[in-house]
Amino acid sequence: MHKESKIYIAGHTGMVGSAIHRNLVSAGYSNFLFRSYEELDLSRQDDVEKFFEKERPEYVFLAAAKVGGIVANNTYRAEFIYDNLMIQNNVINTARNYGVKKLLFLGSSCIYPKEAPQPMKEEYLLTGPLEITNEPYAIAKIAGIKMCENYYRQYGCDFISVMPTNLFGPNDNYDLEKSHVLPALIRKMHLGKSLENDDWAAIQKDFDRYPAGDVNGKSADDEILEALKKYGIVPGSGKTSVKSSPVSVSLWGTGKVFRELLHVEDMADACVYVMEKVDARTLYDELGQTHINIGTGADITIRELAEMVKEITGFKGELLWDSSRPDGTYRKQLDVGLLHSLGWKHRTSLEDGIKSVYEVYRGGL
Repeated sequence: MHKESKIYIAGHTGMVGSAIHRNLVSAGYSNFLFRSYEELDLSRQDDVEKFFEKERPEYVFLAAAKVGGIVANNTYRAEFIYDNLMIQNNVINTARNYGVKKLLFLGSSCIYPKEAPQPMKEEYLLTGPLEITNEPYAIAKIAGIKMCENYYRQYGCDFISVMPTNLFGPNDNYDLEKSHVLPALIRKMHLGKSLENDDWAAIQKDFDRYPAGDVNGKSADDEILEALKKYGIVPGSGKTSVKSSPVSVSLWGTGKVFRELLHVEDMADACVYVMEKVDARTLYDELGQTHINIGTGADITIRELAEMVKEITGFKGELLWDSSRPDGTYRKQLDVGLLHSLGWKHRTSLEDGIKSVYEVYRGGL
């Protein structure tokens, strides 16, 4: 890419897309194309065709997707497969039709089999059954990877894919029903700490920014308490309970499963690095694939992660584990040897990343 190249970031308002934009700006790029969902529905083929015909982007970062945690993936299964297939099919095919020089497609570590050997190498793709709770999303992402690979094989398109591990950072989703594990932990323990401190102003600010259904910061205290209990943030006896028994926060699963987490600013840096320095021809000729894992190469149990968040947020109450809820895949640590061999490694530690994210979270309330 040249500094003046015309770059389209699909999904520029999301956590990943906005981080990619920030990274590109810091590197001196300035010629960007943006369209909000209201301006351009990527699931509509005709709209996508008209956009590419008019704007003629040279480079495309395909970060637009329907995403969510276990609850969202398992609840909205049809939407997760349909919406993601439509978005990526339209953008990838249209990019080829209008001569895009290079496209980077963002997949997910959930593409790998549920029982894949650990850490997971790129070559493990399509070697076994997927985790059932997010199978529709994973299938859509696998289709995108293979679409990029085969557009290279048939047409010579420089289309490559990156498989990020679990991400966190600015612009994350803190909806208690649809969020990923880390933002859910941060919000639950922030609310738990606010209950401990009888800080209803903080709770109201939180619900004003992130309403829970019909409940917001202007709702009655009893309604807010019911919403908190619904999501496992429970006072003991009395309104806030801290004087009689501790506030408890209930978390899904056993806490024994492992997750690898990467700060989204590192993810964005890796994406830009790959876009600038790696091409589909080299990947396919040497490895027979066009996708690359992006992660830290290290993981942590959810229980350990929860204790880390508890320490960082200052929550003093009790953590309860609801084993009737699904854990998801036991372990999905990525092998990042290929990425390291290409010259990139992450820089942000997990603890430092969570501290910075929590500061941003509190500052936004």
